[in-house]
Amino acid sequence: MHAERPASLTLPESTIRRAIHRTENGFLLTIAVFTVVGMMQEIYAIVVKSTVALQDLLLMFIYVEVLAMVGAYYESKRIPITLPLFIAITAIARLTILQGKEQPPINLIIEAGAILILAAAAVVINYRSSQHEGESGRAT
Repeated sequence: MHAERPASLTLPESTIRRAIHRTENGFLLTIAVFTVVGMMQEIYAIVVKSTVALQDLLLMFIYVEVLAMVGAYYESKRIPITLPLFIAITAIARLTILQGKEQPPINLIIEAGAILILAAAAVVINYRSSQHEGESGRAT
């Protein structure tokens, strides 16, 4: 036999949802602020060394994609799965460039394979999404 909790001790579901939503928004805002701080630090480093390298541009692109992901979530309350895939592809490309020529050739093959798998996943997801949208458009 379980003792029933008095109604006054249970929180309404809507209160719990609001608390979770506010916590989530707080963390997303923190991510956005830290991303902008990271971007500013990178811009400062580029200005100080007075040269821009490809890996700097790729890092800036990653920052922009993270901000886009946060913005997409704020607008739709969903994160398109392709955004993290693009971030991962860019991060692997940046890693490949940073490693340089001294890495074993097998590393390049593995990293290229990872990029290919992620790109194929993005294509499949976009294709399935367009097929799903096409079916729902015909149904109405």
